[in-house]
Amino acid sequence: MATPCENLHPVIREVTARIASRSTASRAAYLERIDSARTDRATRGRLSCANLAHVFAASDAHDKAGLRGARWPNLAIVSAYNDMLSAHQPLERYPALIKRAAREAGAVAQFAGGVPAMCDGVTQGRPGMELSLYSRDVIAMSTAIALAHDAFDAVLCLGVCDKIVPGLVMGALAFGHLPAVLVPAGPMPSGLPNAEKARVRRAYAEGKADRETLLEAEASSYHAAGTCTFYGTANSNQMLMEAMGLHVPGSAFVAPMTPLRDALTVHATKLMATSTSLGPEHRPLGRIIDERAVVNGIGALLATGGSTNHTIHLVAMAAAAGIQVNWDDFDDLSAVVPLIAHVYPNGTADVNHFQAAGGTGFVLRELLAAGLMHRDVQTVAGSGLDAYTREPFLVDGELTWRDAPATSLDPTVLRPVAAPFHAEGGLRLLRGNLGRAVFKTSALKPADLVVEAPAIVFDDQEALVAAFQAGALERDFVAVIRFQGPHANGMPELHRLTPVLGVLMGRGFRVGLVTDGRMSGASGPVPAALHVTPECAAGGPLARVRDGDVIRLDAHRRTLEVRVSDAEFAARTPAPAPSSPALGYGRELFGAFRAAVGNAEQGAVACR
Repeated sequence: MATPCENLHPVIREVTARIASRSTASRAAYLERIDSARTDRATRGRLSCANLAHVFAASDAHDKAGLRGARWPNLAIVSAYNDMLSAHQPLERYPALIKRAAREAGAVAQFAGGVPAMCDGVTQGRPGMELSLYSRDVIAMSTAIALAHDAFDAVLCLGVCDKIVPGLVMGALAFGHLPAVLVPAGPMPSGLPNAEKARVRRAYAEGKADRETLLEAEASSYHAAGTCTFYGTANSNQMLMEAMGLHVPGSAFVAPMTPLRDALTVHATKLMATSTSLGPEHRPLGRIIDERAVVNGIGALLATGGSTNHTIHLVAMAAAAGIQVNWDDFDDLSAVVPLIAHVYPNGTADVNHFQAAGGTGFVLRELLAAGLMHRDVQTVAGSGLDAYTREPFLVDGELTWRDAPATSLDPTVLRPVAAPFHAEGGLRLLRGNLGRAVFKTSALKPADLVVEAPAIVFDDQEALVAAFQAGALERDFVAVIRFQGPHANGMPELHRLTPVLGVLMGRGFRVGLVTDGRMSGASGPVPAALHVTPECAAGGPLARVRDGDVIRLDAHRRTLEVRVSDAEFAARTPAPAPSSPALGYGRELFGAFRAAVGNAEQGAVACR
């Protein structure tokens, strides 16, 4: 085993140092704040008698005695449970498991609060999607409200999906003097193969399949409790929590409602019971999330072709710990971290196949061995990331770990660093006279890394779909979808574009997309410059693009350019934002968020 950092790649070392230097003042202020909040006794010991009586008033006699004595640690449960969303439905059982495990460990656990859990799969293409990104900050604030009772010594955050995990982490980091662990639910069983699901979606977009056929395909894909099995933001969250040391090792992709999943939840509880400031192994969350953990998270994202949403969420999570990250960091790391996983939409396999081929343990061991991750980090499991190169299993009902497979069990899904799918990671930063944008390369064919064609400008995805249905897009073009940024309308994901643009590419047309909105892992085979910053609603240059302007997306040169002279382009008046007010579906309640939200490269944070 290598000693800490002895083989660290020089680019990993340089980017980490650069982030630390950039964050010197903000990180120091954050650490000072959380250190001043720490106490060496039970947190609730600071409460008055009336305050404390409220804390345990509804507890049973056993827990009441433990809470009243102020000797046992009190563990907060913050949960995103609801029974409409498949990924979060299994969380219904967790509080009882956690409370029982806490008692066995000499602690008390209380359900501190619930947080909302939106599903982008339900809201995509609907007005509610305009609240999706904002929900992350609502979750962060809801987590903070739950912990603001100042009665807890550690936190178990129960959540899985897109905005939920980042929001939980951001909220818990506001109480970074406390230990915290993320507790997932696991993926649903594999359903209809992803390639077949994509085929039916394209057929429906072309009018070659009816709604019942489409619904049957979707219902066969999303068919049981657990997380959707494609590698979008939800499962990218799970990879990141492993790489950043915030899970019980190896717990990301264990099936829900199984003895092993229950054992991992129990173990998470016992870890928190022994990690508080009342004992000798205090591991506060704010110390675990440092610049090395953030770089490890970015590296794991790049190596697996994860969701572009994390070019926003990882930035926001880091900022919550006083760490300043930007897209140059992602780009520089992507140049040296190879792509070693092919999971849909980057391949045909789902996360269950990924797990069977070697899973997170294989990925992290490969990256550590190549010097592409920091080994010497603090995690919820203790010191060092090596624990996350192992996978959990049960022996006679007892939880233990073994080394993840030494070689990939399916090289079409996982490969070693020495023989990757691509020498670079799955993301690139594009720069040019249209601003800065994120470009996902991991699902693209080499011929699609450069697109140059005339622009067709739309103000929303529905307008593009209508043009497609009218037969007006049978040509080479770059679609510009503007006024979709966080300030304009909450930056909804533009999922409806993927089947349509995919159909046109299948017909042989050269097609690209430029937008200040999001597409997440759903961009698939479409060359897409996403999250264009500054956004149109903030005066970004994309608002000056006109139909017929030639746009070039070039992943090789990492450029995003409109081929119009500087003088002509500067002289143009930006297009006005659409006049329709954000009313209905609760959107009118989020005017303060639209006014306060930062840009995408700064994490699109409103609650700052």
